[in-house]
Amino acid sequence: MPDIEPDDGALLALEAPEDQEIAITRETLRDGAVLARIMAEAPADMKFMTEAELAASQAKTMAAHPADQDLWLFGYGSLMWNPVIDFTERRVATIYGFHRAYCIWLLLGRGSPAHPGLMLALDRGGSCAGLAYRIPAHLLARELPLLWRREMPGYTYRPQWLTAHSAEGPVRALTFVVDRASPRYTGKLTDDEIVCRVATASGILGSCTSYLSDTVRVLQSLGLEDVRLSRIAKLVAARKALAAGATADAP
Repeated sequence: MPDIEPDDGALLALEAPEDQEIAITRETLRDGAVLARIMAEAPADMKFMTEAELAASQAKTMAAHPADQDLWLFGYGSLMWNPVIDFTERRVATIYGFHRAYCIWLLLGRGSPAHPGLMLALDRGGSCAGLAYRIPAHLLARELPLLWRREMPGYTYRPQWLTAHSAEGPVRALTFVVDRASPRYTGKLTDDEIVCRVATASGILGSCTSYLSDTVRVLQSLGLEDVRLSRIAKLVAARKALAAGATADAP
């Protein structure tokens, strides 16, 4: 794994309990509890975006969107099974030019600096099936700050406008793709490298394995399949079963 440098910026942390996992919800995004817990576990020299920087990023992105129009948001990972945001319509959709990939080192949340996990992101090339959500124009001022607090504090993603194709027709949608300039970008990884990390890494948001299982589950429920992700899920399950068997056989 390459050396991973801290991000620039700072975010005020709130006090939060340290003895249990925390879930991403509207409340924990709104009150800063998720970021507080993440910051509590981060190395002392690791910094995060300020609220002002998040707001500036949001404003820059939304300058390309008419204020009186609804916004479509494309989700490919946890946004499919834990969208959090309020929406009025959901469509199965496919985007082109980006594919779902394990390509981000995960130091916090579902990993640690000592034992990094891996996170899914959209990387260049190919296509990706997921869900498009319609957020009404009158709710954008309330919903978008939650989305930016969820996706953007670590400078790992960048907002991207693209076309999401669905059975009901194409829509212009916002999504978040990996920033290849980020020191957390992994580049291309083998299945073995991915399985090793996903099978063992965990943190205050849960395990990499549960994130993978939830993503595969929702894809299957929608009648979709990501061939590589399904293969990795089977390999992770086999690795964990082997490890459990070895532990049970130990004297």
